[in-house]
Amino acid sequence: MLFGLFDSVEKKMRTNAANWLELSEKVRHYRRDLMSAAELGSLQQATETVRQQLRAKADSSKLKLGIESLESVLRKVGGTHYPKSSWTENVEFFLVAAIVILGVRAYFVQPFKIPTNSMWPSYNGMTPEVFAKPSDEPNQAMRAVRFVTLGARPHVLNAADDGEILLPIDGSQGRGIVKYQEVPGRSWGVFPAKLREYRILVGDQQVVTQVPLDFDFDWVIRDAFFPGAKTLADGLRDKLSKGEFVDREVPAGGGYSERVRFVRTGRTVKQGERVLSFDILTGDQLFVDRLSYNFVRPKVGDGFVFHTGNIPVLNESQGDQYYIKRLVGTPGDVMEVKEPVLYRNGKPITGSPAFAKNAKREGNYTGYFNGRREELGRYPNAQLFAGQQITVPARSYLPMGDNSANSLDGRYWGFVKDKDVVGRPLCIYYPFSKRWGVAP
Repeated sequence: MLFGLFDSVEKKMRTNAANWLELSEKVRHYRRDLMSAAELGSLQQATETVRQQLRAKADSSKLKLGIESLESVLRKVGGTHYPKSSWTENVEFFLVAAIVILGVRAYFVQPFKIPTNSMWPSYNGMTPEVFAKPSDEPNQAMRAVRFVTLGARPHVLNAADDGEILLPIDGSQGRGIVKYQEVPGRSWGVFPAKLREYRILVGDQQVVTQVPLDFDFDWVIRDAFFPGAKTLADGLRDKLSKGEFVDREVPAGGGYSERVRFVRTGRTVKQGERVLSFDILTGDQLFVDRLSYNFVRPKVGDGFVFHTGNIPVLNESQGDQYYIKRLVGTPGDVMEVKEPVLYRNGKPITGSPAFAKNAKREGNYTGYFNGRREELGRYPNAQLFAGQQITVPARSYLPMGDNSANSLDGRYWGFVKDKDVVGRPLCIYYPFSKRWGVAP
């Protein structure tokens, strides 16, 4: 309904008069120490005239004259309160909006971006889309659309020499099989950030690309050169067993060189031809409910957002950040992994579709894996080894990633204290893909 559209002229004028009286009182309270006695007296007189007209239910013409007289006085004594410049009004609007947004963020709903693929395929971190040939690549108009709707950023690598495409391999770094080095760079071209730099060899020349630190470049290599393999390791295993690799000395920077093992792809290109083309699609961006857990306990199966500041190995390497995993254990629960099934209190865990899909290794869900004892040197709190049962302590929770094979979670750094719990995801608000909507 359009409230007030058909109000009488007298009613609108009375409402208008009441608003002017409110403004007059505001000016008097805020500026009475700055106004002279004469200014204060003229403001009080004009205000009282309008107030008396309202009480006497004067007609609209008299009220209009009274308001005009009051408005004239306010122009002289109102300072920054009246008349307001458009600049002042805009500043006030944005300040109020900022306060409201900060309040909502702090106590009710907070935006959150999925940083990695530890929860894939339930939630996506940055994921690649590989283009097999140049004709498959989006044109300029489509790239603009993909940037807006999917946050897609293109990466195109062309050969600087003729020869076979060779992939540098080094699985000792702990962040994938393809060899890389961390280099300083910038996020969005502005903010300082660490990047991963990869160097693919074609002939005698290296082809260089840089990607965000949390991006899974192994995924790109698998899709581009081993499209039928479940993982890059699966794709490489046969080639390595057959000796389809070469060792080369390549520049390592600073005038030095290093010996690197390269796997042969069997694919040759000429100078200027495509070596690799892919888009990096942005990770899921969520709204997180910060309110509910103040009144109800977190529930097994919930998406689970928490601070890392009180988890030593994470705080030391990354600082206090937000993480998202799935809640699998609450205080007193007895947990065990019998690959690929996660057990809670002696039974296969329930409470989320992801649990059943992992247990069956359905689709892209690869099942749950035990913690690895060999990681105790790096992660002293590693647990859930094969044959081991653990009990979740009081006032603590156990989170694990849905992508168990690629998740740094409670199996390695332990438990989350209840004071570090932030909330649960509500919905995916970006990107605008088929995943948009209520969070799984």
